[in-house]
Amino acid sequence: MQTLRETLLVFDNQLRFTFRYKITIVMGMVQPVLYLLLFGPLLTKLGGMGGASNTWQTFVPGVLVYLALFGAGFCGFGIISDVRSGVIERLRVTPVSRFALLMGRVTREVTILLVQSVIIIAVGLLLGLRANVLGILAAVVLVVLLGIALASLSLSLGVALKSEDQFAPLLTSAALPIMLLAGILLPMDLAPTWLDILSRLNPLRYIVDAIRELFANQFTTWVVLEGTVVAAALAAVCVFIGIRTFARENA
Repeated sequence: MQTLRETLLVFDNQLRFTFRYKITIVMGMVQPVLYLLLFGPLLTKLGGMGGASNTWQTFVPGVLVYLALFGAGFCGFGIISDVRSGVIERLRVTPVSRFALLMGRVTREVTILLVQSVIIIAVGLLLGLRANVLGILAAVVLVVLLGIALASLSLSLGVALKSEDQFAPLLTSAALPIMLLAGILLPMDLAPTWLDILSRLNPLRYIVDAIRELFANQFTTWVVLEGTVVAAALAAVCVFIGIRTFARENA
């Protein structure tokens, strides 16, 4: 109970800080919608892709994972300034658990991701997305697990590197191949054999495929099970890494 209270306190503090920069909130909501509106219609002429009966069943899940990758995955930038200014160092002398210090910030990122996901799904439905409510809810759970994983990993990298000059090139150089090999924009079913095999080394590939299956109302397939296991395992491993990093850097 004490850890939960501490996590909520850190989350509340981080959320209040977020609301100070309203332009960031606006851009965070508008950018993915523009991406959906401007790029999505180009794919509708291709018809169903990756076995989907509706193009939006392929593209909307990709945008959701895109939000997690370039939103939660880049949140480590924010903690670098706290490390440099001594905020994290001062927090280490308090009785707040390292788990709360990490998960309070992660919860903020997941909350933003959830709001963005709701907006994207709502816009997708208006544009012609057809999906079962249970499928959408199950897909959102996978997006949340992915957001937890990426935010935890990004925050741990920010604390460990302590420099935007090191953090920025590392993430930007990794994000593009991860995005492309996950099949976020187009399903990897369309890729040549060698690229399809290479993409299977990317854990996000399995999560993207599972979310697309759920949007296509397929709940009991091996793809869904595989993606769920990968998402849960990735979240657990990244949270563990994050807690160890916070404990080591702040001990």
